[in-house]
Amino acid sequence: MRFEYIEAKDIGEALSALNEYGGKVKVMAGGTDLFLQIKGDLKRADCLVDIGGIQELNHIDFDDKVGLRIGAATTIRELETSAVLKEKYPVICQSARQLGSIAIRNVATLGGNLCNASPSAEMAPALLGLSARVKIAKRDGEKVIPLDEFFVGAGESVLEDGEILTEIHVPPPLNNSVGLYLSHTTRGSIDLSVASVSAIISFRGNSCNDIKLALGAVAPTPMRAKKAEEVMRGHEFSENLIQTTAKVAADESLPISDVRASSDYRKELIRVLVFRAIEQAFLKSKQDGT
Repeated sequence: MRFEYIEAKDIGEALSALNEYGGKVKVMAGGTDLFLQIKGDLKRADCLVDIGGIQELNHIDFDDKVGLRIGAATTIRELETSAVLKEKYPVICQSARQLGSIAIRNVATLGGNLCNASPSAEMAPALLGLSARVKIAKRDGEKVIPLDEFFVGAGESVLEDGEILTEIHVPPPLNNSVGLYLSHTTRGSIDLSVASVSAIISFRGNSCNDIKLALGAVAPTPMRAKKAEEVMRGHEFSENLIQTTAKVAADESLPISDVRASSDYRKELIRVLVFRAIEQAFLKSKQDGT
């Protein structure tokens, strides 16, 4: 397949190219997913616009009042090794560590992982649990929307022709909170997740002050398990309560059967992973004295 290649120097140049080529253009940063899709005839384009070299899209900035700002072209490896993320949002580092090999993480970007909109997108559950928002640029301005409104189907997002995801916003971390990301694959980190869970929990003594549970690879899009959250929120931790929460989360999931796992197996994985995530978060909160 032949296509024109444009290495955009800034967001304005990238948006101009998108406007010129309309729906026949694809945006790339790392290209780790896109090139495979083009090679496999899953996607076609007359033009590729490379935004990976735009400096304003590559940053990790944190402010105690504003929270976190991550540029869409920031690599997964940069997320994995960021000192500020390890301190303030370790669950993002945990998620990044599960994505492919180091060679892939050195190239793949956060924006690309989200825009690919895979149900098993490794970075999506943690960011959903952290109540992230995404900034989208277009020729006549920009908009910011919650991440849980960004995914609309398997491989589909709300991005329209002429729009670019430019930044991910995460609010300041909750006090006395712990975040964990757990996933299961058949061949380790080189493979896509069969099921994944992110649990972001804030504690008040032995009780759950707030909880966000996000699931990956078990629905057409990464999803929040909101019914399960309600079971746990405001109650004192106990093994029975965690087991009930885990079962409700599994019941909320909508997995399919494919070559990697059956739907029943995925549901059971969610039950196990949610239980482990909540239990481990509670134990960590006791160790940290939160």
